[in-house]
Amino acid sequence: MDYNVSFPGLGLEFTVNPVAFTIGNYPVYWYGIIIASGLLLAVLYAYVSSKRYNVDGNKLINCILVGIITGIIGARLYYCFFEWDYYGKNPIEILYINNGGLAIYGGVIGALLGGLTVAKIQKMKVMPILDIAMMGFLLGQGIGRWGNFMNQEAFGAPTDLPWGMVSQGTDNVAVHPCFFYESVWCLLGFVILHFYGKYRQRYAGQIFFSYLVWYGFERMIVEGLRTDSLYMHFQIFGNAVRVSQLLSAIIFVVGIVMLLINIKRKDSFYADYRRKKGIGSGKAGSKKRN
Repeated sequence: MDYNVSFPGLGLEFTVNPVAFTIGNYPVYWYGIIIASGLLLAVLYAYVSSKRYNVDGNKLINCILVGIITGIIGARLYYCFFEWDYYGKNPIEILYINNGGLAIYGGVIGALLGGLTVAKIQKMKVMPILDIAMMGFLLGQGIGRWGNFMNQEAFGAPTDLPWGMVSQGTDNVAVHPCFFYESVWCLLGFVILHFYGKYRQRYAGQIFFSYLVWYGFERMIVEGLRTDSLYMHFQIFGNAVRVSQLLSAIIFVVGIVMLLINIKRKDSFYADYRRKKGIGSGKAGSKKRN
């Protein structure tokens, strides 16, 4: 179906259809195309930047390929676990991934478990791979969230703010475009951490810890606006607990603690690599002064 999407406060209006095209009777959705595009760009970025992290690019691809498979499995199982009231009665539907029901945190956890297992088998250092993976996650998430826009999902509660989004999917009520918040935050984080990693990174794992802080903070806030959150199977002080909000708060705190613990840590590889490449050294175009 077509969605008539508008942002009345901004004077913007669009018509979007979740289906990009059909092959015979089989519809191909924008969601899958956008997710695949984000994944492809993330993989290309990871491969190109592998040398800067002293990682074998070919071995890294092995980690990524396995991580993609385990990431999809993890995303599905994570979602189904917190919707067990339904899937426990209909277990066969756990396999019906085409009906929707994937959770980003489950995907991240699954991808890391699979990818890092392959890394250990190949005797690769884990922390540089985590740095690369987090950059890939930011890029992939930043692009992939637009798949939610095409499906008109992952939005928030009603709002009077100028950028409130209205469509049939929101019951024609202006709501927070949470997919947009997360997309912008992830892409901004990708740009910032890319340049920090290129010019300032001091040790393996620094980008990983920074990702925990950057993404954890945003998701902790934005998840509180969502209307489609997964909830824990228990309450705290009589209140239902959003799974992703609690997990985001935990990784945010863990990230800050790890950055503080390693605040004086330095790894000579990163400084030496920049020096050899002339990155940030000011050598390019410089002239000897007399």
